Amino acid sequence: MVHYRFNNFYEMILSHGTKQGGKVALFVGKEKIRYRDLLEKADNFAGFLHAKGVKKGDRIALFLNNSAEFIIALFAISKVGAIAVPINTFLKADELSFILQDSGASVLIASTIHEKTIHQSNAGTCCSLIVWEGGLRITDAQNSSFEEVLDTKLQSKAVMRKLDDTAVIIYTSGTTGKPKGAMLSYKNIFSNCISGSELIHVTSKDRVVVFLPMFHSFTLSIGVILFLYVGGSIVLVKSLKPFSNIFKEVLLKRVTLFLGIPDVYNALAKAKLPWYFMWFNNLRAFVSGAAALQEHTLTAMREKFKRAVLVEGYGLSEASPAVCINPLEKPKPKSVGPAMPGYQVKIVDDAMVELPAGKVGDIICRGDNVMQGYYNRPEGTAETIINGWLLTGDMGYVDEEGYLFIVDRKKDLIISKGINIYPRELEEVIDRFDGIAASAVVGIPDEKNGEIPVAYVELEDGIKAIDEQKLRAYMRSRLADFKLPKAVHFVDALPKNATGKVLKRVLKERILNKSDPQD
Repeated sequence: MVHYRFNNFYEMILSHGTKQGGKVALFVGKEKIRYRDLLEKADNFAGFLHAKGVKKGDRIALFLNNSAEFIIALFAISKVGAIAVPINTFLKADELSFILQDSGASVLIASTIHEKTIHQSNAGTCCSLIVWEGGLRITDAQNSSFEEVLDTKLQSKAVMRKLDDTAVIIYTSGTTGKPKGAMLSYKNIFSNCISGSELIHVTSKDRVVVFLPMFHSFTLSIGVILFLYVGGSIVLVKSLKPFSNIFKEVLLKRVTLFLGIPDVYNALAKAKLPWYFMWFNNLRAFVSGAAALQEHTLTAMREKFKRAVLVEGYGLSEASPAVCINPLEKPKPKSVGPAMPGYQVKIVDDAMVELPAGKVGDIICRGDNVMQGYYNRPEGTAETIINGWLLTGDMGYVDEEGYLFIVDRKKDLIISKGINIYPRELEEVIDRFDGIAASAVVGIPDEKNGEIPVAYVELEDGIKAIDEQKLRAYMRSRLADFKLPKAVHFVDALPKNATGKVLKRVLKERILNKSDPQD
């Protein structure tokens, strides 16, 4: 039986702010925000929201860059009993409009850098109030600045929020159709915190560097909430660029844990880091999520950092998001590890019958991390959660020790002449060829074969071209003939989302629309 120390986010910050108020919760540049400061700022903002009529169950959208204000808002929203809706800040106005409309958000908290996108969206009509972060001069009576809000010092009583109440609504990337809002409860997210901290041995002495977007479930749950849950510290870096600034913060702030995505570790493996960084850094673990790590990246990182372990995990927004992670003591290359404590993972066939170890099938999972459902989409929820089991949409297998190996997304599976082709297998071969940074293989309709594989290839920086015939010979020596891509397109950059996942639907559209691969 899992013991949950807190019922909601606000209860968590209230406890830490009272018991260890002098400890630094956030390092933001030269600023140190202690737990008591974080509590005070959250109280002030909650008082403002309460005065504006925000009540239990209201949805409050966050269109914020990484900032202390993002975290303050989370706790304030929790205190007034509302629900946070973090939104991808890379979205365009129409995409933002859809989520604001779909979630029924009554308040928008936004960074001023996104002012143009917000004014082009329906925010002005959807939301009764916009709170700006970043110093915008307010001219509209319906708008406020975060700075003036924190100076109001209005008081409000905490609304009782239970473990099973909805804490956040995370909108999925919408690779097929419109994005759906995954409703995550406090229990969902706290279960990830408890399991994650157990496996990575996170304590109040740890410091994590956070530079990935906090609107993403991986960063939100594992990078932010987990470390505040245990009473640790967050070193907040507002932007991924310049890359050197991240290492400066890691060194100066004595960071112990580093959360990243494959693109970051690919760059880190190749980066020429100064000797004093390698000698004096305090890192003990790197955690990778969001997409698959290349084997050569794992090898390069292991050779470069002798005192820190790089482990890969697996998850999805609907699972809050972590499902599996490699244990620090026994990671397995190419695996995402066993199910985290308290969770179950099974491999099943189309009839939901469990398959034996080593057999490829659909990955399903169960545990306190499984979402409550999709917001306002009961049919979608019923299709995705069956008898408590979450259908992930991924395919894979487990070995005799219960370690999970991801084969591919089910929707990315290519069936050619009735034979299954897993694009990820092809990509792993292509990515090992000298000069290639990354690849993506997609299936396109073919009258004769049903589907055929087509490869898109991104070259490493500084590489102008590679010999396609040598690449094809390399693939032929490692892949069965029926798996070989029928065409290879070289592109400047693969289209990716905010967490580095390749947008294969974009590549398919290019082919089906007969547009130039570089368009």
